[in-house]
Amino acid sequence: MEQRHLGRTGLRVSRIGLGTLTWGRDTDEHDAADLLKAFWEAGGTLVDTADVYGDGEAEHLLGQLIEGLVPRRDLVISTKAGSVPDPDRRFDGSRGHLLAALDASLARLGTDYVDVWHIHAFDPFTPLEETLQALDLAVSSGRARYAGVSNYCGWQLAKAATWQLAAPGTRTRLASTQLEYSLLQRGVEREVLPAALDLGIGLLPSSPLGRGVLTGKYRHATPADSRGASEHMAPFVAPYLDDTATRIVDAVTIAADGLAVTPLQVALAWVRDRPGVAAPIVGARNAHQLTAALSVEALSLPDEICRALDDVSAPLHRYPDHDWSTL
Repeated sequence: MEQRHLGRTGLRVSRIGLGTLTWGRDTDEHDAADLLKAFWEAGGTLVDTADVYGDGEAEHLLGQLIEGLVPRRDLVISTKAGSVPDPDRRFDGSRGHLLAALDASLARLGTDYVDVWHIHAFDPFTPLEETLQALDLAVSSGRARYAGVSNYCGWQLAKAATWQLAAPGTRTRLASTQLEYSLLQRGVEREVLPAALDLGIGLLPSSPLGRGVLTGKYRHATPADSRGASEHMAPFVAPYLDDTATRIVDAVTIAADGLAVTPLQVALAWVRDRPGVAAPIVGARNAHQLTAALSVEALSLPDEICRALDDVSAPLHRYPDHDWSTL
């Protein structure tokens, strides 16, 4: 699998990442082992997790598979901290919480360091410089090799990255930002992506298949074994089952038929090759689904197909989303 630099750093990652959102909950240890082995054998390196996935079980499961199944040195492990199960405070970006969470993640993963450590979301109740100092401490102590953020909007990302570049002392440059990005969700193109491109931050798209909708599986009905039929995942899928999504999925299906490939391959290739994207994170439930996603490696969409998909899925860009000169 082709390797790409993560932002403006020397770290190289596979251009498709393996997500573990369902590990320890819907994906058991046997399926997780099959997924990781298939990913590794295909040349994949980037494995993404978080301390809240499966209440820590995703990290624990990944830790059990490292070395026993796949050598640690062959993986680029990314995890996140900052989300908390507190209805009054969903995110805790305090230095104390973040560093404690990192230590707990390392214990579950059974490793001395993570390759990339992300702040899971912006915490409006903690000074940003305190949150960012946790990244500096994690990297300077060797517990993380690189650092990034997740779910930061445009001004939050720009402020954080600029602080790290301009503040006095030894600061850790932001290597990456992780947000949802697909043909069904192009909101990052308004301000986040321009900021990331300008500041040299690599984008790691989550839900690159539109929460599974872009595969076409929901075109006529909701499969009984799909996330859309799952009690806790159905609300996650539902927003992408409207008329707008239907038009986009139909266009993807037409493109796939014309290229003799699958809608999954078309949708994944489109987001993988967008400017600024380092690696979409694919959250397959089993090895069969992952193999289907990894088959996109040989596919590059023709320019006319990209333009057609761009047009049918184009988000509304108006003042002041972009420079005045472009409007």
